[in-house]
Amino acid sequence: MTEKEETMDASDIHDSAPSVKKNGQTSLLDSGEDFEVLDEEDIDDDPPPLEDAGGGKGNNTDESEKNADTDSDPPGQVEEWLDVLGNDQLKKKVLEAGEGRESRPQKGQNVKIHLKAYLKDGTLVEEQPYLSFTLGDGDVIQALDLTVQLMEMGEKALIQADAKYAYGSRGSLEPEVPPNAELSLEVELLEAIDAPDLELLPPAERIALAIHKRERGNVHYQRGDYAFAVNSYSIALQITESSSKVDISPEEENELMDVRVKCLNNMAASQLKLDHHNAALKSCVSALEHQPDNIKALFRMGKVLALQGEYTEAIQTLRKALKLEPSNKTIHAELSKLVKKNSEQRGAEQAMYKKMLGNPASSGSSSQKHRAKSSWGLSWKWLFGATAVAIGGVALSVVIAARN
Repeated sequence: MTEKEETMDASDIHDSAPSVKKNGQTSLLDSGEDFEVLDEEDIDDDPPPLEDAGGGKGNNTDESEKNADTDSDPPGQVEEWLDVLGNDQLKKKVLEAGEGRESRPQKGQNVKIHLKAYLKDGTLVEEQPYLSFTLGDGDVIQALDLTVQLMEMGEKALIQADAKYAYGSRGSLEPEVPPNAELSLEVELLEAIDAPDLELLPPAERIALAIHKRERGNVHYQRGDYAFAVNSYSIALQITESSSKVDISPEEENELMDVRVKCLNNMAASQLKLDHHNAALKSCVSALEHQPDNIKALFRMGKVLALQGEYTEAIQTLRKALKLEPSNKTIHAELSKLVKKNSEQRGAEQAMYKKMLGNPASSGSSSQKHRAKSSWGLSWKWLFGATAVAIGGVALSVVIAARN
């Protein structure tokens, strides 16, 4: 099955708003089971030590001349860089100071920034005056998710990001970024507010928010960032499963259920790509609890069971899916392949059992042949003996008659 087939619920991605498209393109850190973007425990709260920009040559410079030079330089000429991750691949420099450390945004808050993105040669590839996203949810490229939380309110900063923390080896169509491209980002933090209380969120807004997070997951999946796709689908699921203190209509309940099942299906597809078979099976089971005849959930469950070696159960599951949609060629192909594989495995197991037991069937046959041969030889011996006795008797009778 192709990636396009495995994200069968992602067909509406390209109909999203422009800001949604731009937020979703990202190349992410390898994170395995841990789907958080990054824990910032290793980032100091204190400012980094200032680098010696003068190299020891400015010791005789008057302090007032230093201040004059600093005031006259444009903001981009400030020399203090923060190596965010300690690998020289993501760096941040303050251009204009903000309102203080207490004004820094926290993970989970909704932030608004003014963004300009440049290629290494200075080409402007993106500008968004009011880009909004949830900090730490993987809604934007990782360079932004990691550095905006280190900015103060009103701060302007310059960020230099390796392709690993931007659009990666695949690049991006919108914005137009070539593969493996480093980016320079000019960012101004405009706003940071707490995320809305899901229990008090109107149902329509709650549904829209869940769909938005699911679409982020679809974008991550299409880019091959399966761990972050799982993260986005998990956030969307939390939104759909949250309790509500406001009235919700049956139609809105059905919409939330539909989003929930789509998230579970796409999460299972992502977990399959990560070889997390138990997690994928759990996602399929959850989807089928809500919609027992969901073909996509049945199909992926059959695939997971086959990968776990449960061929009989996998075949039964795929046959159920095929019964619901007999014209589905993908299910046909998977089922045929699985039946053949199961038959081959059973043949191999029978041969192994015969070998382990010393092939008792052939041994029994040999014994029967031996007994038949022995009984046949014994019969000939008795026949020969009886014939000899009869001939001897006739000869004796002839001799006696001659004497008489």
